[in-house]
Amino acid sequence: MDTFAVSLTSGATLKVLNLHYAFKFSLFFGLFQALMLLVGWLTGITLHQVVNNYAHWIAFGLLTLVGCKMIYESMIMKEESDKPPLGFLVILGLAFATSIDALSVGISFSLLQYRILLPLLLLGAVTFSAALAGIFIGDRFGSLYENKIAALGGIILILIGVLNIIKHI
Repeated sequence: MDTFAVSLTSGATLKVLNLHYAFKFSLFFGLFQALMLLVGWLTGITLHQVVNNYAHWIAFGLLTLVGCKMIYESMIMKEESDKPPLGFLVILGLAFATSIDALSVGISFSLLQYRILLPLLLLGAVTFSAALAGIFIGDRFGSLYENKIAALGGIILILIGVLNIIKHI
């Protein structure tokens, strides 16, 4: 759901829907979810305590930074541009931040001795689909609210980070 929220916001801030951008964005999120699940599964018992103690703080920090950036950018005057709203590094950071939970799930799968291939493929495919749907839905309805959607998206990212902290406290 956090991937869907992030992609919905990204789609809403697009001036012109670029299919290449939408697929690249969705692929990043799908791959990161799958890779973090795999890394967690491979890590297993060794880093279980470290991941559980700090993963939520890392996600909170990244989501808050990106959320504040989106709120700030929604408030300043921008000239019209066809350039996608999120650059490579921002997409990379968001994909990482929204996939940290998958790391913990992967560790859990490892501890429970689950086979990882099917969950890996399903998680990657579902995340890719949710991100792609979010981009298209956000693009379709985002022009109704322009910069307000970007600010709302920033607030949503910060709230996801805060909820992640509350969940782990």
